[in-house]
Amino acid sequence: MPKHGKKYRNAVGDRDTAVRVDIEEGVKAAVAGAYAKFDETVDVAINLGVDPKYSDQMIRGAVSLPNGLGKDVRVAVFCKGEKENEAKEAGADYYGSDDLVEKIQSGWLDFDKAVATPDMMAVVGKIGRVLGPRGLMPNAKTGTVTMDVAKAVSELKAGKVEFKVDKAGVLHAPIGKVSFGPDKLLENLKALLETVMRLKPSSAKGTYMKALAVSSTMGPGVKVDPLTVRKFLESTN
Repeated sequence: MPKHGKKYRNAVGDRDTAVRVDIEEGVKAAVAGAYAKFDETVDVAINLGVDPKYSDQMIRGAVSLPNGLGKDVRVAVFCKGEKENEAKEAGADYYGSDDLVEKIQSGWLDFDKAVATPDMMAVVGKIGRVLGPRGLMPNAKTGTVTMDVAKAVSELKAGKVEFKVDKAGVLHAPIGKVSFGPDKLLENLKALLETVMRLKPSSAKGTYMKALAVSSTMGPGVKVDPLTVRKFLESTN
């Protein structure tokens, strides 16, 4: 029996999935390979030459994509006092302090991103085991632990993407929707790659960007030649 369905095989067509292509061709192929009835998300996976077990090689950060993500991001803010009004005016979907923590402890998790003021982190720590595994824990390195609540909420709503390498040194991140088209997706990918390149740790040895692949939610992955990354970044500056 085939490993993939008919639609998936049709999306692959005659393309040799083992062949690495340049970035522009890779994004175009990923868009062309989308076949679902919904507007699929385009994701990128980057295998970095780092060892995450060492703290100085843990690549983690955030980037504001120039064209956003194409979806409504629900933001919860852990704050109190005047900061609650600031969160509300900035467009936060949910905000509060102990009441919000208690709601989450009862099983509610109807949000996509979380922001917290520094003074709330002791309280938020009580639900760290709930938020952490889901990628929802506020973190100063990604700008989600801050007193500037309005800025943090606005950036997340506009399409700010947080990323972190997994145990295998692979970084996964969305770069937009298929409906964006190749040009806008490439602009978003450029912003992500520039940020990842800036975060290269001095302790990392050998090749930093070892492999890269682009795919839509349901479509086949397209392998990109990592040697084309530098040329891509230079040509778009």
